[in-house]
Amino acid sequence: MTMTAGAPPTRNRPVGLALGFLTAGVIGASLTAFIGGCVVERAPLIVTGLVLPAVYGLLLFLATLPRRAREAAVVPRTALAVIESLEAIGGETSDVPVRFDLSVVPDDAPAFRVEIQQDVNLVELPDYRPRGVLVVEYPPDRPWMARIVKRPTPQWEERAAVAQVDSVPGPAMKSETSEGCFGALLTLLGLLLGAAAVLLLFRADLFDSHEADSGTHKPSVSSSSSTTTVTSATGTVTLGPGRSMLDKGELRKAVESLTRDADRRQALTLVVQDHLLTVVFSPTGVKSAAFDPRSLPYDRVPGLVEEARTTLGVGSPQSWQLTVDGVTGSLTLRVVVTGGEGTGMLEADEQGKVLRRSGN
Repeated sequence: MTMTAGAPPTRNRPVGLALGFLTAGVIGASLTAFIGGCVVERAPLIVTGLVLPAVYGLLLFLATLPRRAREAAVVPRTALAVIESLEAIGGETSDVPVRFDLSVVPDDAPAFRVEIQQDVNLVELPDYRPRGVLVVEYPPDRPWMARIVKRPTPQWEERAAVAQVDSVPGPAMKSETSEGCFGALLTLLGLLLGAAAVLLLFRADLFDSHEADSGTHKPSVSSSSSTTTVTSATGTVTLGPGRSMLDKGELRKAVESLTRDADRRQALTLVVQDHLLTVVFSPTGVKSAAFDPRSLPYDRVPGLVEEARTTLGVGSPQSWQLTVDGVTGSLTLRVVVTGGEGTGMLEADEQGKVLRRSGN
């Protein structure tokens, strides 16, 4: 028998592309949230990465439930088909995936060409050969989902044994139609946009430069002239160009910016350079060797640095550093200067009175 190929129902490709784009976006967002949450130890991000795909899957299931119910209610149509070609495409088990190119000829509908993939047992594989006639079933509205009936009824088995089915011209519909480069680009775009959305919404958590302990850590406060950073262990203030810790009131203001807490945090060591202040805070409960950094003789610091520069015989001073600690039980200030002729040190007490000098 010779049948004329008709125009089978087509798929709603825009809907498929949109669904692929949305799915890719969810995948990108959930992976970025989960991995980012694990790296920065943020529970909300980890939960988002786990819950988002589950919620999306549930919504997709509920949204497609009516369509799947309608498809399940459609009675499949049975027809004869002739094998135009077949190709085993791999498999290491007893069932081998085989790609079939079939010409399907229904009794009461236009004939059509379709390409499907179906597993075939190795023992039964010799039974399928080009120009062989077999029985297939397919939904009338989705002929590309045709399946070979391996155990047809006696009536259809007898018809297949004696029928002569002609080939159907034209391209074959595929059970898995590729959307081409456009579909791949749309999927990639969905992945990138999903990841970007997470990075944008959770940028404060993902790009925080401090430790995860939000109860004791504080963010940096920056301005055009200085930068202040405070953590549970240390505090630093960096001055901008044109400013020095030796300027009037600058050191006192820098120290106070690091010790604004009501509990008057104690320090183990305080180090001052021309543009940088660093304070190492005393751990909670540790009292020995700690001191109140606000008790420094601020007015004496510029004079001590100047005295060290000019009286220790280091030549032209190139750098200086003030170190304050309470290791000896009382506050001790040490000014170290470095010049072209060596290094010298000046030591003073908590009132800024010079106790000793050492140098060239």
